[in-house]
Amino acid sequence: MQFPHIDPVFLSIGPLQFRWYGLMYVLSFIATYFIIRSEVVRRKLSLTRDDVADLVFYGAMGVVLGGRCGYILFYNLGFYLDNPLKLFAVWEGGMSFHGGFLGVALAFWLYAFRKKIPFLALADMAALCAPVGLGLGRIGNFINGELYGRATDVPWGVIFPGSDGVPRHPSQLYEAFLEGVVLFFIVRVVSKRASVNGVITCAAIAGYGLFRFCVEFFRQPDSQIGLFFGLFSMGQLLSLPMFLIGSLLVFKLSQRLSTR
Repeated sequence: MQFPHIDPVFLSIGPLQFRWYGLMYVLSFIATYFIIRSEVVRRKLSLTRDDVADLVFYGAMGVVLGGRCGYILFYNLGFYLDNPLKLFAVWEGGMSFHGGFLGVALAFWLYAFRKKIPFLALADMAALCAPVGLGLGRIGNFINGELYGRATDVPWGVIFPGSDGVPRHPSQLYEAFLEGVVLFFIVRVVSKRASVNGVITCAAIAGYGLFRFCVEFFRQPDSQIGLFFGLFSMGQLLSLPMFLIGSLLVFKLSQRLSTR
């Protein structure tokens, strides 16, 4: 299957170019605002609309700065040490979910401290939004023809532009479905049943870790890193602890609930 021709730039105004990938970020931040706003009302938290907008801004900064720092540290530190000016060339790509996750966690902790709101209550609301951003982000990866999968002979294999001309797994779409659609429904179901702060967050962490670990078997490893022990990618080494720790914490928090 030949990759469908999709111009990564959906709108040009003079020298300004607006890209689909950037649009996915904007859409995810807008969706995050409305999801958090509805949760604030449902949970009866003392946050105004402006407070929610500030919280989303904190989260956006955490995603961008954390995602960039995570990619540099986890995936390509040597290159950026040799080319320090490239640290700021975000338009060339280079974002890491795991770094973005840590960045958002830090941003929400700072906001919770500032507003004297339980951190886990804010984290749970962020967990409800995360699958939307993950799903949209992976669709953006597919449109850009980046982060594609390993060579395959399955009928839906895609020949991506800039690759070696071999059909490859559209692993971006696998991730969009699992990390976006499936994880969205998981955290929604958990949110209806959980009455202890942190359960939704831990379920989202565990679910993402599991799905990312599995999809990495179909995703092309980063060329500058390759595979560890000839089997596991960097993404898997970062995701497996998320699944294990997230699952353990869900179990512990559920036990706390049952003993009340």
